[in-house]
Amino acid sequence: MNPAKIIKNGIINENPTFVQVIGMCPTLAVTSSAENGIGMGLSTTAVLICSNFVISLIRKIVPDSVRIPCYVVVIASFVTLVQMLLKAYVPALDKSLGVYIPLIVVNCLILARAEAYASKNNPVSSLFDGIGMGLGFTLALTVLGTVREFLGNGSVFGFAILPENCKTLLMILPPGAFITLAFLMVLVNLIKNKKQEVAK
Repeated sequence: MNPAKIIKNGIINENPTFVQVIGMCPTLAVTSSAENGIGMGLSTTAVLICSNFVISLIRKIVPDSVRIPCYVVVIASFVTLVQMLLKAYVPALDKSLGVYIPLIVVNCLILARAEAYASKNNPVSSLFDGIGMGLGFTLALTVLGTVREFLGNGSVFGFAILPENCKTLLMILPPGAFITLAFLMVLVNLIKNKKQEVAK
């Protein structure tokens, strides 16, 4: 087990958003600002790390017939905890993210890692997998939110950068999420292809 390799895998090689294209609902819905992107990403990361660790611990005692329901209960418990912490300490972010925090329970990314990794590996490896995938997801959402906020509002993390007449409202609307994601995925693929060519 190489923790650095596992984390790098989640951030770069198997990035949930740009490579695996999973968990698209929150990715497209909440990234109208960089703050929302990083908030959603870190919330998902916390749930991913904790649920991966616990699911790996119980993997040998949970019968196959009730495997998925058990995973959902574990995930839902951590989502509830995260939501309570957000409500208590960051109410503005909790209000901004709204229903998408409870929906972390059924996020494809969380369930996929529980099934594909945590249920087959030891707790420490699963914890690092959660960190890597979570950071990859957070990075993707933050970049997406930053680009959309910059082009749509002329600001980054709420700090005004562009003048009023340079804003493009489309970018903070739903179509802007699809357009930005498409361009970022093209950019990521171009960089990966370039690296593969250099490696050859």
